[in-house]
Amino acid sequence: MTSEAPPTPARRLCIGVTGHRATHPGFAANHARIATSFGAILERIAEGIAAAPPIQGAPPTAPARLHCLLADGIDQLAARLALGHGWELSCPLPFGRRLNTAINAAPVSTADARALLAGERVDDAPTAARAEALDALYREARLFELAECDARIAALFLARYESPDSSELTRLFNAETSQRVALAGIAMVEQSDIVIALWDGITTAHVGGTGHTMAAALERGAPVLWIDPAEPEAWRILHAPESLATLTNEDEGAGRDDALLRLVSTALDPDGDAPQARPPGDLGLATLTQERWHGRSNPLAHGYRRVEALFGGDPGLSPFRSIIQRYEPPTSIGSGSGATLLAEVNALPQGDPALADGIDHGVLRRFAWADGVSARLSDAYRGGMMVSFLLSSLAVVGGIIYLPFYGNDRKWPFALLELVLVGVILAITFVGQRRRWHGRWFETRRVAEYLRHSPLLILLGVTRPPGRWPRGTTTSWPEWYARQAIREIGLPRVTLTSAYLRHALEGPLDEHVTSQRDYHFAKAHRLKRVHHRLDLLAGMLFVLAVVSVVAYLALKLATSLGYLDPGLLAYASKYFTLFGVIFPSFASAIAGIRFFGDFERFAAISEVAAEKLDAVHRRIKLLRSAPDSALDYACVAELAHVTDAIVVAEIESWQSVFGGKQISIPA
Repeated sequence: MTSEAPPTPARRLCIGVTGHRATHPGFAANHARIATSFGAILERIAEGIAAAPPIQGAPPTAPARLHCLLADGIDQLAARLALGHGWELSCPLPFGRRLNTAINAAPVSTADARALLAGERVDDAPTAARAEALDALYREARLFELAECDARIAALFLARYESPDSSELTRLFNAETSQRVALAGIAMVEQSDIVIALWDGITTAHVGGTGHTMAAALERGAPVLWIDPAEPEAWRILHAPESLATLTNEDEGAGRDDALLRLVSTALDPDGDAPQARPPGDLGLATLTQERWHGRSNPLAHGYRRVEALFGGDPGLSPFRSIIQRYEPPTSIGSGSGATLLAEVNALPQGDPALADGIDHGVLRRFAWADGVSARLSDAYRGGMMVSFLLSSLAVVGGIIYLPFYGNDRKWPFALLELVLVGVILAITFVGQRRRWHGRWFETRRVAEYLRHSPLLILLGVTRPPGRWPRGTTTSWPEWYARQAIREIGLPRVTLTSAYLRHALEGPLDEHVTSQRDYHFAKAHRLKRVHHRLDLLAGMLFVLAVVSVVAYLALKLATSLGYLDPGLLAYASKYFTLFGVIFPSFASAIAGIRFFGDFERFAAISEVAAEKLDAVHRRIKLLRSAPDSALDYACVAELAHVTDAIVVAEIESWQSVFGGKQISIPA
């Protein structure tokens, strides 16, 4: 079956905005200057987006996406400016829509507070104006509403109006709402390439406050463009948490504008984070789209997997069974292996009706393509090296196997055989290096593994911040590709309730964790057996080599002492010479296969990953037993983050093992 590569994700710049509310003295005193400076910054960013050179084979640059919490103040100012640029507006709300409106509209009476919670109009004109401003932005924005705690917080909200003198109620309400704002702020930071913050520089201690969000962004590797309300024209770019201790201008004067453009360019460039120049033959982002689709694995490239089948000892399976893999076409995954996941996404209470289709087209199909391409490249690279190790031993043996049977006048066919075998090794090495089997496998496998578990992150509005993605040694396009594929979907349009969280926790998240845990446990046990049995075989061959040499020396001694006919020794010596070459040659080949395959280290990596995933599964079981009132976004999102960290750590460990093992002559 033929298949076309899924389209490359459109590149998109994502911006986060946080800052003081309209009631902040600095914002109120310098509103006009702040608006002018902020508008100029967005204009500069728009210029950087427009100036980004096109990428061959990639769609045009998509409109930028601005994330904010829509609080009255800099958030709403930024939202209106972004909409004026034709950008998308995506808003993680700390509460459900009605509660968010009620809190941000700051009603002056209990009656108005109740009316806002009920979605009704209020009598107080300023309150009504604030509510209407929010409603207008809601209609333009993609809303990700963290509403699972709304009932408890709404009760506190009303109780504070009914008991205005209760300092305890005020403290409790402020603590609860600050925590929710902090959660929404983290979601915003994770979705953003650049965070713009309007902050007075006083403290980072207020949970959910601007300084707190800035610190969270810098800790996660997101650059922060800081605007001081007192000097909005003198904005500066911060890159590290330590910057908050000095608030030093890291990019002074005219260089500051250039630094902002570099940030935009880096975020939009697939190779923007690459630590060095692209190697010869590397197509970069075009690698995936230039690959040909094959519906199944190539039997001639099964060397590595045949070694696993022969020495892995899978119960009930013949070591000589067919190991042909059939790759799932991208267009079939939604009705095949991904059908259960998509059905669960569609069943999410108050979920996004477009989310399942977005995950199918934007993630699963790209995963299937990268997974199929990578599996075939893996066979070519690893299978080629396995064959080369065996051929090297056969070449040595083939060159001398004539000794017991023919004279030197009949040596030439065996020399020719040796030459042919060495030529095959050289051809495998040349083709493998020229076609970049190793590099292409690494790159496409990284894409596949990032996308494999990303649907679980997407449905929870969780993602890996740009500053925390791994980096390849020579290229960063796989991380960029996966990040942009996830960004293409963005935050889902959902009202996230306890029922939504429970469904996501007990369904997609737990199923993914347990399936990956079981896969890694089985892989670890299999690879341990492979390593052990290869070790035994290599050791036995070396022992046989020693035995053959000792036997020859014993015969030589017996002949010297007159116990044996010298003619017998002359006849047997050719065989002993042959055995003395065969046994150590094949022992070296087996040891080379064991060393190259690094089965023991891969078993250890999988075992560690499985144990970590098992710990996550136990945490999920605990959370599943909790009542709905105790099931909140922070707990479930943390489990998704931990799972993501385990996956990425496993990828990095895998890269560290195979990263330096380029295809080469097995010498």
